[in-house]
Amino acid sequence: MGEDAARNAGLTPLVLPRREAASSTGADTRAAAAAMADHGVDLLLFVGGDGTARDIIGSVGDRVPFLGVPAGVKMHSAVFGTSPANTGLLAGLYLAGDPSASLREAEVMDLDEAAIREDRVSARLFGYARSPYAHRLAQNAKAGAGPNEDVTLDAVARQVAAEMQPGRLYILGPGTTTRRVSHALGLPNTLLGVDALLDGSLVGLDLDERTLLRLMEHREAHIIVGVLGGQGSLFGRGNQQISSEVIRQVGRDRITVIASAEKLIALEGAPLRVDTGADEIDAMLTGHIRVEIGPGRSTRYRLTA
Repeated sequence: MGEDAARNAGLTPLVLPRREAASSTGADTRAAAAAMADHGVDLLLFVGGDGTARDIIGSVGDRVPFLGVPAGVKMHSAVFGTSPANTGLLAGLYLAGDPSASLREAEVMDLDEAAIREDRVSARLFGYARSPYAHRLAQNAKAGAGPNEDVTLDAVARQVAAEMQPGRLYILGPGTTTRRVSHALGLPNTLLGVDALLDGSLVGLDLDERTLLRLMEHREAHIIVGVLGGQGSLFGRGNQQISSEVIRQVGRDRITVIASAEKLIALEGAPLRVDTGADEIDAMLTGHIRVEIGPGRSTRYRLTA
């Protein structure tokens, strides 16, 4: 993996023996990470999500710093850059010895499968990695909501549900914030998936991009999403089914964002972020967006790619 790209870039890679498996597995990741650590690399840069980060820390521990280009389904860990471009910038600053980029102990998190089976979202800590950090270039670990926030978010969800209009398709992003909207309507939901509602009824559970686009045909559609706590991610982290094309067809003005005021305050002024994979859609979303923070209360918060 990566051999052709490395040679095309003028590099001479050391190629590990190919395993028998037709496609790569976690064992390949662990073997590659161990080989890099044994060769004393300055920084292990990887592309993936929390599962890849778990494989790497399980293989090398804190022997070598590592940093992730966010490209997975789950990215709760603090070893990722805030975007692919910022990851590259952060890696460059660190390797150049720039004082603005330092090493920190970063949490490697992943979803607790036992909790998921109980219909709960809970991120489990798998260890601490040495990872480059610079303000607003590296993301923080995912943070959950506190007990005082639950009551407020439930009230917001009831208001959002009550304001739904007949004949309009509502796309609900994953997570505990948006599931409150489903619960307010007495409907089931997919905790880690994307669902669709129409006229107060569920029309699809755990939908992919293709199905969403089909359901949107000849209908006005709205998107309802929450903010990934601690990271401030709005699109591109765990809700990739709501693709750039889905967002383009929905439009910026028909996106409802729900978050507690406490979650926004915890961002310490950092903007909300989008990483849809399409520069024109990221640019369209950039600016200030309305965030519902309580029943009858909203705020405008900065959004950037």
